[in-house]
Amino acid sequence: AMALTPIHKLLQRGQLAYGRLTRGMTLGVRALLLKDGQVLLVKHSYVPGWYLPGGGVELGESFAEALAREIREEAGAELDTPGELFALYRNGNADARDHVALFVCREWEQRHRVRIPNHEIIALRLFALDALPDDATPATAARIAEVLGGREPATDW
Repeated sequence: AMALTPIHKLLQRGQLAYGRLTRGMTLGVRALLLKDGQVLLVKHSYVPGWYLPGGGVELGESFAEALAREIREEAGAELDTPGELFALYRNGNADARDHVALFVCREWEQRHRVRIPNHEIIALRLFALDALPDDATPATAARIAEVLGGREPATDW
């Protein structure tokens, strides 16, 4: 299992504290961007490992709007058909009030150039589903297994 370093914990807490100040209960979205037997993953500047792209739902924003904004910002991607809600998870590791909606996105294109590295994303790559990187986070690997293996979604992210 990948442990967060003290600095990463501090940065993550800062992100969540900001979220609480601006949102109360925090809601997030993550996108499982699938294409040709591959999945798109990102590496953030503030936590180690490969993640599904996503982030917080802002005040007044719908889940669909947050999903579209996050995948555009983090991956330069646009959906051609709406993402399909797979499951809702409690993200207790982050904060007792944090919940994440996972969307499966099968029809999308990278239409925007994302300058890598930037302040948030330091790497962006497509990986074969049967060859995920060793440092994909346990939650990322578990979500991919749930969607592709037809496993019952866990309660917790």
